[in-house]
Amino acid sequence: MKNFSARTLIALAATAAMGGALANPAKVDADLQRSELRYVASEVLVQFRAGHAPAAREAALAALGAHSVQRLRAAADGELHRVQLPQGVAVPDAIRHLRAQGAVRFVEPNWVYTHQVGPNDSYYQDGSLWGVYGDASPGQQNPYGTQAAEAWAANKKCSNVMVAIIDEGVMTNHPDTEANIWHNPLEIAGNGIDDDGNGFIDDVTGWDFENNDASTFDGVGDDHGTHVSGTIGAVRNNGIGTAGMCGKVKMVNAKFLGANGGTTANAILAIDYITDLKTRQGLNLVATNNSWGGGGFSQALKDAIDRSGAANILFIAAAGNGNLLGIGQNTDKKPNYPSAYTSDNIIAVASITKTGAKSGFSNYGLESVDLGAPGSGIWSTVPKMVNGVLTPSYASYDGTSMATPHVTGAVAMYASLHPGLTAAQIKAAILAATVPTASLAGKTVTGGRLDVSGF
Repeated sequence: MKNFSARTLIALAATAAMGGALANPAKVDADLQRSELRYVASEVLVQFRAGHAPAAREAALAALGAHSVQRLRAAADGELHRVQLPQGVAVPDAIRHLRAQGAVRFVEPNWVYTHQVGPNDSYYQDGSLWGVYGDASPGQQNPYGTQAAEAWAANKKCSNVMVAIIDEGVMTNHPDTEANIWHNPLEIAGNGIDDDGNGFIDDVTGWDFENNDASTFDGVGDDHGTHVSGTIGAVRNNGIGTAGMCGKVKMVNAKFLGANGGTTANAILAIDYITDLKTRQGLNLVATNNSWGGGGFSQALKDAIDRSGAANILFIAAAGNGNLLGIGQNTDKKPNYPSAYTSDNIIAVASITKTGAKSGFSNYGLESVDLGAPGSGIWSTVPKMVNGVLTPSYASYDGTSMATPHVTGAVAMYASLHPGLTAAQIKAAILAATVPTASLAGKTVTGGRLDVSGF
């Protein structure tokens, strides 16, 4: 596939030139000049070189008056730390200083990300759920939907597979998705013990990295993650609400986005948590849904994505919702991260409307965006406060955030129907099945939109 060759060649060239997975200081410096990108003003992320003693690492930070506040990862290739800067030291100045230290492998901002959303199931029956319709789907039709309803009508099952939602929290007791929320079989709820030995106490439905606790749902503010979950895995034929792409998928939540967005540090922790969960328990976890973006280049984040790829986990990423005016941009020229990283396990998703047009807000890129999927006017599950009571509800949202879970659900469907395939094989099949679409021609790798009817 064109996508594989382009991304692989870029990655191999960078590796050959730098002798391994090293940072790209030029990309970091360029992104520091982009006024629309945010980062934590008092922190940086520092990856130390392997083999350096703790004293050398401490000396490198002490020379600046900085100190580590969190070790994000310890591995053979060196330790990754979240570092607190002294008052009055700007992030760009700290980066320049720390790069010169012999014990430092790379240093970068702790970027801030946001979700990629714009301002007999009843919603299927009333014509609202166009994203799952097909040309000849029962009851309702739309040729620009994912054709999921045609796959359902052909009795194509979707079960015995799992995905992760890296996002805000997910409502665990919404009646349309509750049956598909994963519960950790090795963890005993509420006993205050890390039963499965992964370093997280009582992580029954996942973990909240924003608040560092086991409560993955914290109220109405977790509407975005809940909306994503419904598109992926709302139960079908339960007489209410919506129908998800994969009606019997299991979903685990790694929450890292909150009211003020989320940081690179917590995104790395969330991705590594899911990767460890899969390898530790041998789960059939095939993809993570990543409906977020907005930070600059981060080698540390890309390394985490690559680690998930090595564990055969696809990283489904929103292509982004354009500039501050909501106008889609070419991410080949102005990268949107994480969707624009060259990691082979990424599938980057643009948004289309129910008439097949590229959504005006949606980013695009012939090399950096893979395909389009329904993302405008998407109804799904949300929490809502009604008379002071937290209540399961539904809402229509727009965004590449909404397009992305259609693809994640499609990945789950394909993996369920074709067990035992690698992440690369599943990605190749998803991209090969796309339908050529005029609005995406020359603007995405495939030039097409998601189509699951042939799975």
